[in-house]
Amino acid sequence: MGKKKTMKNGITGFDSDNSSGDFSETNHKVAEMLDLDPPQSNRTGKHNGERQLQENGIKKHRTSLPAPMFSRSDFSVWSILKKCIGLELSKITMPIVFNEPLSFLQRITEYMEHIYLIHKASSHANPLERMQAVAAFAVSAVASQWERTGKPFNPLLGETYELIREDLGFRFISEQVSHHPPVSAFYSEGLNKDFVFHGSIYPKLKFWGKSVEAEPRGTITLELLKHNEAYTWTNPTCCVHNVIIGKLWIEQYGTIEIVNHSTGDKCVLNFKPCGLFGKELHRVEGHIQDKNKKKLSVIYGKWTECLWCINPAAYDASKKNEKRGGDQKKMKPSEDAGNDDADDMPEIQETVQVIPGSKLLWRINSRPPNSSQMYNFTSFAVSLNELETGTEAVLAPTDCRLRPDIRGMENGELDLASKEKERLEEKQRAARKDRAKDEVEWRTRWFHQGNNPYIGTSDWLYSGGYFDRNFSDCPDIY
Repeated sequence: MGKKKTMKNGITGFDSDNSSGDFSETNHKVAEMLDLDPPQSNRTGKHNGERQLQENGIKKHRTSLPAPMFSRSDFSVWSILKKCIGLELSKITMPIVFNEPLSFLQRITEYMEHIYLIHKASSHANPLERMQAVAAFAVSAVASQWERTGKPFNPLLGETYELIREDLGFRFISEQVSHHPPVSAFYSEGLNKDFVFHGSIYPKLKFWGKSVEAEPRGTITLELLKHNEAYTWTNPTCCVHNVIIGKLWIEQYGTIEIVNHSTGDKCVLNFKPCGLFGKELHRVEGHIQDKNKKKLSVIYGKWTECLWCINPAAYDASKKNEKRGGDQKKMKPSEDAGNDDADDMPEIQETVQVIPGSKLLWRINSRPPNSSQMYNFTSFAVSLNELETGTEAVLAPTDCRLRPDIRGMENGELDLASKEKERLEEKQRAARKDRAKDEVEWRTRWFHQGNNPYIGTSDWLYSGGYFDRNFSDCPDIY
């Protein structure tokens, strides 16, 4: 038991990183500068991008970007992608107009939008209810990808991103720990020491003619410290259709397994591909089983909308009644199903058919009314790259809020953003050549390579110390 506790402390860094529930005065001032509102409070109907004050005096961050997104209708990616069919795309340079003004490190931070589900899991005494809440969190963590067809900026080697949300009870740090292959490591902890959430992501991108597929390799780990429990899983595969012609649309598919390494319970979730007629678009179905493989709960819903759970017997009875309800008309495949035209996006069924007796686990936050002009960002995403006056003094110089190409694109200066992106990439290449010439290996600052303590696979673990804010040895990457 003592050995396990020592291992956990080594991962969390609570002792060495001033991570107690009570912030020091310095950290509290930093948190005030970086803290954001809950996503729900952002939906006020005002979208002028200016900070307002809530009635309770808590600062509220912007609800829109400084400039609307650029039209992509005049740009074609075929000349770039036609030679890349079946290949890995991480080394392919795409026109900046197909980006969104966020780094991939900020995109990872969007896992935290529905962090209340982790707090809820920690509060439950019943292990089944904890697994239900963790499953809902795992689904919610990929929900922001709905209609997000812009590509996030590839992080530069050594780039970082931090976020402190006192109102939501967490702080978060990520670092680009490898460039080839690209690996992003992240670590988050509850301010009340209720959880630790960490992982490393290696997105594998492939072009398949009419679509781009992103396979998010890497393990995600959640530790509920109060219950001495650890959960691990991987994210589903994301596919963007019609990258050459037609309207872009997204689906996620694949089976993920969430394992509770303390109880042996497992949640198996199937993100269903849309299929020929689109009947299964966005649907998620699965179940929770104990260590003896006995089904304890059935989970169903849509990753774009909501997630429900129900007793397995009630679920089976509902399905039997559904089958007795009448024969469904067999649909004929469309005549042009196999041609080279665009893959039409299937018609979306707006709601999930709720089975009587089901319990709601999670529902997605509504997006701001002007989201379509802001790269389909959520309210949470809109706030991620905001740079307040005076914030630069407390951020690490490697924080991606300080990247001039992302800042330029956000401000509507596409030419400037493109030139800065080229300059930063050339600077990164030159630095790599200098290291090779001097036979100097790159040294990560906040994470170190090791093995995941629960499944033994290679992982990047938080080394601690970031929030002590000693940034004297940070590299000059911008």
